[in-house]
Amino acid sequence: MKKDILTLSDKIRFECAPGNPCFTKCCQDVNIILTPYDIIRMKNALGISSEKFLDQYTMIIYKEKKLLPMVLLKMNEEDKRCPFVSKDGCRIYNDRPWACRMFPLEAVEEKSYRIIADENLCLGLKSDKEWFVSQWVIAQGVTEYDYMNRDFFKIVDSLKKIEPQMPNPSPRLQDMLFMCLYNLDKFREFITTTTFLHRFDIDLHKVNRLMASDIELFEFAIDWIKFGMFGEPTLKPKRK
Repeated sequence: MKKDILTLSDKIRFECAPGNPCFTKCCQDVNIILTPYDIIRMKNALGISSEKFLDQYTMIIYKEKKLLPMVLLKMNEEDKRCPFVSKDGCRIYNDRPWACRMFPLEAVEEKSYRIIADENLCLGLKSDKEWFVSQWVIAQGVTEYDYMNRDFFKIVDSLKKIEPQMPNPSPRLQDMLFMCLYNLDKFREFITTTTFLHRFDIDLHKVNRLMASDIELFEFAIDWIKFGMFGEPTLKPKRK
């Protein structure tokens, strides 16, 4: 009998292959929540801006009194399939989001997992191919995504803690937080076209790295939120 909760030392049987009759059916009519790092990888794989990616491929859902929205991958309207899946599989497989990498598992809490694939529909679960859960998450690149998402989830938790103190968050604040975390190309433009660089002490080499690297820019955005929302000394204002 399979355990409901799996640890890294547990084993699963799974292999997703084009020969399976169910191949890509799991890519239809599903809710895939995207993290900022998911978006960085996907928009760069497509060669488009973060703003175009968000407009074309996501649904942005704000819940009442929340500072950050839930960002979902938008399924095709006609068949509810993922816009990046074809009969041959995922067109952006090397840059697929965290949730797709985890399948057939989902994370319950840190280093605990459970199988979410339907055993009656997913023939991959009937494979003889056996993995330790630890092997699976490494093979699928999940550990890299977990590492890149660590500071984002810390910020999300910190923002949740102050939401009760802000029962009616302003749309301007919501938009700013969203831009910093999800719309990095717009945040990059914001840095260079406003008085931002005149207000903070940032050396030229750092500025050049922010212009060239989405990862550096995302880490900087986290620091700015820590400074602006929580008063942490992550940025240094210029002396007047």
